[in-house]
Amino acid sequence: MFRRNGFDLFDDFFSDVLDDPFSRRETRESQAPQLMRTDVWEKDGQYLLDIELPGYSRDEVKAELKDGYLTIAAIRQKKVETQENHTNYVRKERYTGSMKRSFYVGEDVTENDIQAGFKDGLLKIIINRPKPKEVTDERRYIPIL
Repeated sequence: MFRRNGFDLFDDFFSDVLDDPFSRRETRESQAPQLMRTDVWEKDGQYLLDIELPGYSRDEVKAELKDGYLTIAAIRQKKVETQENHTNYVRKERYTGSMKRSFYVGEDVTENDIQAGFKDGLLKIIINRPKPKEVTDERRYIPIL
């Protein structure tokens, strides 16, 4: 149907030519760094995180603080296709499912130390660094009975 003079449109379109961005064969391991790309920096006693979540809405993103770890989770539900809008995809590359990423922020950080905002597929998090506790060199003697 799409073959003319020995030329097949879809064979060439999805070929394994190196400079064809549609045909690169990637494993899950090589795709993993592409999910939740994050920039982290320190400024004025705060940690700042910018986490890319393109295509997600604020309702699909959750942040949890537990045992010193800040965990960001994003869940995109697979759209259920009905008989009326059924489409025969030739290729489907957009991610559906869930993903998580954790950052150790310290056990002294509380929910009150963290602010988060989400706009245009970018999750911005500000973490106020807790002040270090002063170590006192106070000797305490234990009575020996």
